[in-house]
Order: sequence, then C-alpha cells, then structure tokens
Amino acid sequence: MSTRGRVIAIVGPTASGKSQLADEVAARLGTAVISVDSMQVYRGMDIGTAKTPPEERKVPLEMVDVADVGTDFSVQMFQDMARGCADDLISRGLVPVLCGGTGLYLDAVIDEMEFPKGQTNGKVRQHYEEIAKTQGGEKLFSILMERDPESARLIHPNNVRRVARALEMLDDGTSYAVQHQGLKSHRPHYDALIFGIDRPREQLYDRIDRRVDQMVSDGLVQEVRALLARGLRESTTASQAIGYKEVIAYLDGQCDMGECVTTIKTRSRRYAKRQLSWLRRDGRTRWIDMNEVSLDDAAERIVSEYQGLGDN
Repeated sequence: MSTRGRVIAIVGPTASGKSQLADEVAARLGTAVISVDSMQVYRGMDIGTAKTPPEERKVPLEMVDVADVGTDFSVQMFQDMARGCADDLISRGLVPVLCGGTGLYLDAVIDEMEFPKGQTNGKVRQHYEEIAKTQGGEKLFSILMERDPESARLIHPNNVRRVARALEMLDDGTSYAVQHQGLKSHRPHYDALIFGIDRPREQLYDRIDRRVDQMVSDGLVQEVRALLARGLRESTTASQAIGYKEVIAYLDGQCDMGECVTTIKTRSRRYAKRQLSWLRRDGRTRWIDMNEVSLDDAAERIVSEYQGLGDN
C-alpha cells in the first residue's frame, strides 16, 4: 500500500457530469479539485474543453491554464505539476479530488510511471508532423494503425505529437506499445479511491450533442479565432483537440458550420467510447450509474465511502 497519502479520483467520458460531481464532493470535504485533462492545461481553451467557469466553482480547480497553446506540455510535465498539487493538499491534511477522462494522465498521477528521455530524430518527427499538417491528423493515425495497431490503440488519434513519436519509434525499431507497458509498474503512487461515472449510451450521446450546441452558442468559434492569433495553429497537440480542429477547418473554408458541428458531435462520441474503454480496464474503479442516482446522492456515496475508510 502506498504511504504517500490518499486521493479520490472521479473519472468518466466527456459530458458525463464528472466535473460537477467532483466540485460537489470537494466542497463537502473542504478541499480542491485537480483537473486530469490533457487539454484543459492550455490557457484560453475554455469553451471547447468545457472548463468549469470560475464563477460556477465551489472550490479551487488546479491544473488548468498552466500552459500556452503554442507550447508542448508533456505527460511527464503534467505528472510533476499534478503530483505537486496533490502533495500540497495532503500536507495540509486535505484529500485531493482528481477529475478527468484522460486515462493516461490519471495513470501517470496515481500510479508509479516513469517517462525515460529517449533519443529522438527531429527530421523523422518533422516528416510525420508535416503529413499531419498537410493531409490531416487522421491520415497520420491511419498510417500508425496500419503499421502498429497495438500502439495505435493506446494513443488518442488527435494527439498528433504522440502519434508522430510512435511512428518515429517504429522507424527506429522499437514500439510505443512495448515501451508503454514498461512505463507503468502497477504500483500505486497514491492510495486512490476511484469512482467512474456511467450513463446509458444514448443518454450520454444526447448530453454530448447538447454540450456541443451550447459550446457553439457560447462562442466557440470566437474562442478559436482568438487562439489562432496566439499560435494555436502551430501547436501539434492543442490544434488537434476535438472542437478546435473542426472549427479551424470551418474558418479555413473547408466546411460549412453545419458540417463542422456534426463532425464535432461525431468525433466526441467516438472519443467517449475510447475513454470508457481505457477507464474500464482499471479494476479498482467503483462505477456509479448516474441514471439511477442524483448528483447529491452520488456525492454523498463518495464522501461516505471515503470517510468510512478512516486511516486504513
């Protein structure tokens, strides 16, 4: 058992309601929420990543707005900063409440996972990133899927930087999947109490569709325009985020607004399926069917189970 302290993690697919639940749980425990989301780290990516607005938060939200869109922010950098936030809360006698749907980032925080600094071939990486820029990230991902489907299964198709890295590794005679297996030791860094948010598929898809419509109404297009002026297009990671990639295509005249919105909804649904597949692999997760309980009831269950553990 880990001796670094206990954390609560509330996980689930996009639009499942995990952020609101995490905020409520943290408020009842008098602590803070640590976002475990690969895109909420970027400043200005607010509407498209569904960041909870400051005025709607009951508690502090950590690990958001910590990087500029034009910069690379690796999993290792996230791991270091997120653990720093968690350790600070634990040192003050508080339990960190982690919240997110990016499975790799959650694993990197709660479990022992090391990220070795391997040699990289800049020219090879640049070659693959150029393919993504000229032919699209989906084309690059299809190349990886054909050459190394096992590694492709572990990487989000929109994470161009990681897809390019996986292809670079193949050219060097190694495999991202094999390396990934070696990264995680299956030993906990924290004693994590993990709760998964579940909903019937059609209900989740309806929530996704309504969220996308709300994002557009709230000014997603205007947000993307502002971010393009700050270097969004040059980012191989942020520019490929669902919602942003499609709006960039719309602004470039590659599709009309209706097609843009439909594509965002379709890709968000696919992403939700991948998130659930990743999250369900962890046997520690205690799933809550939000179709059967209210938010208050779910929060009460989480708080009760946490408090029932005592100092064990």
